Amino acid sequence: MLYKLLLLINFLGVLSVNLLVNGDVKVDMKAPGQVEAGKQMTVEVTLNKSDLSSFARFEQKLPGGLQAEVVDNGNGEFKFEDQSVKFIWLKLPQQEEITFSYRIKVNERLKGSFELGGTFSYIEDNKRHSSRAQTSQVSITPSPSVDQQMLVDVSEFKPMAKAPAERKPREQVHCIRQKPYKTEEEQGYRVNLLVHKGDKEKFAKIQEQIPQGYKAVEIESKGAIFTFKDQTAKFLWMNLPADPFFVIAYRVVPVEGEEAPQIKGEFSFIENENTRKIQIVQQDVDLTNTARDHLLSIIQSQAAPRITSGGGLDASDEELQQQAAQSTSKQKGKVQIEISREARRILEENARLTHQLEPQSGVYYRVQLAAGHRPINVERYFDEYDLEKKVRTELHNGWRKYSVGSFPVYKKARDYRVHIWNTTTIDDAFVAAYNDGTRITVQEALMITNHKWYE
Repeated sequence: MLYKLLLLINFLGVLSVNLLVNGDVKVDMKAPGQVEAGKQMTVEVTLNKSDLSSFARFEQKLPGGLQAEVVDNGNGEFKFEDQSVKFIWLKLPQQEEITFSYRIKVNERLKGSFELGGTFSYIEDNKRHSSRAQTSQVSITPSPSVDQQMLVDVSEFKPMAKAPAERKPREQVHCIRQKPYKTEEEQGYRVNLLVHKGDKEKFAKIQEQIPQGYKAVEIESKGAIFTFKDQTAKFLWMNLPADPFFVIAYRVVPVEGEEAPQIKGEFSFIENENTRKIQIVQQDVDLTNTARDHLLSIIQSQAAPRITSGGGLDASDEELQQQAAQSTSKQKGKVQIEISREARRILEENARLTHQLEPQSGVYYRVQLAAGHRPINVERYFDEYDLEKKVRTELHNGWRKYSVGSFPVYKKARDYRVHIWNTTTIDDAFVAAYNDGTRITVQEALMITNHKWYE
């Protein structure tokens, strides 16, 4: 019945949002069926991901009394927090099959058994999908060295309270841009950036706003993913380089004219699970000399940077005020980023739609119901679902997309998506994110707003 329904929807020009069959992605987990308390067991997971190359995550919940540590991260980032094993890929490796593994240490006082499962979640065509590993049962053999009266069933284990960790002094973070300059070997202008990351290790990002009439090309990224879109050159790290400071570079090529570009940028990083930002400072320094002592002398000459949260701009910073005056306008106390040319074109096309989606300021989320190429009668098509929120239409990447709601935080949008699943036959609705009326990925929205990913 569902197959016939999908064929009918496709014929009408409205496609289900879950276009990639989850069967194309397979999760195979190998784990022993038995482990002795006080000892370790190794879990190995193999993902057959087909041709996926997007953001992805594998997560597995462990009961209390079990601790996990990575063995092989499969070119991703490993985390173990709140009893959850997580492997995160900002961009999946090219190979079709990925294998990663980790060890689980069992508290010596445990007995009983527990289930071991896991979910692989990924983004494909701006849609969220998931595949589950087959659940297996693991029994815990009590340790012979522990008194039987001290044994606790794994389902009832409660860890002892830990003493609060001593807070370490925060290391300064700097990002310095050498004034763009011409070279004989390269077209356009070379831009060198010196990053002093201090003790930061994980997710970080550099965004450089490139003026109209120029394009940016990667030269040296130090392991970051480089993109250039909507006049923004972006370096994105899942794991920062091991060195406390390093130099990256890109080239700015003028499409027309020869004037040196005026560039503004910021360095974002994670600190205490919060997103922090510093403005990139441009100076007349020599970053072609990458000798350690030379770079260290430049860093030591810098004043402490002004660090702001990821949620907005610091109105007391003169440089930010100048940037805001050129490209932003204030609305209800919030800064609204100027809409790009491409976004304006999309909004103009949306204006000709019936039941058009009106843009809002800031970051927000909606629940997308369906998408298609042909126009439909929105009221008649969605009337049978008895939705309490109005369905709105927008044009995006050549599709007419239909969504409902407006939620300031991802969790509320996620909960409403589940409500749609439970109260209608639309079982593949998903959350879409926006910034000032322009679609962005949910991951970018979470970083901008400093919110956490919730299942």
